[in-house]
Amino acid sequence: MFEPRELSPPVEVVRESQAPEATVFDCERDFETLPPALAEDLGLVVDALEPASYPASWLPDDAPTLLARYASSDLTIGMPGDGSIVWTRQTEPPVVLVKPRVEGTPEPFLNFLLAEAFVELGLEVPEHFIGFFEDTYADLDRAVDLDPNGTYQVAAALFDGWVGLQTREVFADWHAENPELADAWQDAGTRLEERVSGLPRAVARGETDFADATELACAAIKHAIELPAPFAALDTDAYRDHGPEYAVRWAEKTFDSLAE
Repeated sequence: MFEPRELSPPVEVVRESQAPEATVFDCERDFETLPPALAEDLGLVVDALEPASYPASWLPDDAPTLLARYASSDLTIGMPGDGSIVWTRQTEPPVVLVKPRVEGTPEPFLNFLLAEAFVELGLEVPEHFIGFFEDTYADLDRAVDLDPNGTYQVAAALFDGWVGLQTREVFADWHAENPELADAWQDAGTRLEERVSGLPRAVARGETDFADATELACAAIKHAIELPAPFAALDTDAYRDHGPEYAVRWAEKTFDSLAE
């Protein structure tokens, strides 16, 4: 199931500087959440498994089943919305898992995704949004006027945006230290700019729902793209500094405005 992956020289430089203890494996099967039996198989290629768990009281009663399982003591690796590359600190050493779906991804962008995983590991940000929101997730659930899956998507996006406020500072340094990865980071951002600038019109016309718009806008934060309202309020030092409390207040104000 897990085969060691050789890294390109630019990515190896990032691994050595940001997360030198991390190991990287290609996975035989695609997944959103790694099936429990296969997650346990990681024990064959790492030194130890240490499942994360969170208080059930942090979750609303109608939380998606997968989120409740993630918060439990089960070893849960990977969640919906995590993308093609997943990292976890529930193993010792931490691992980065590359899913088969990356096949066909342009090599420069794939290298960026791998390097991004090492940067996130190095910054020691939480592995999932529940570790970011903690008990304020219930407040976010009350603020977001969507079904449980929509709330999950908004929470994941807000967490991604908060992480992006920190990772982009590392990415910006690549222009001098690792120009190949800097070019890939910048190119990915350029491809997002038109879609992001058109988000308010797309939402107003019903072409994009609010959860999808939030996901796209927050994904753009790591690329230092100018965001339209109401998402521009997330691209701030205040959000970076105050994290979940700021996110909840943003959601309250935004959904109050949408209801008017």
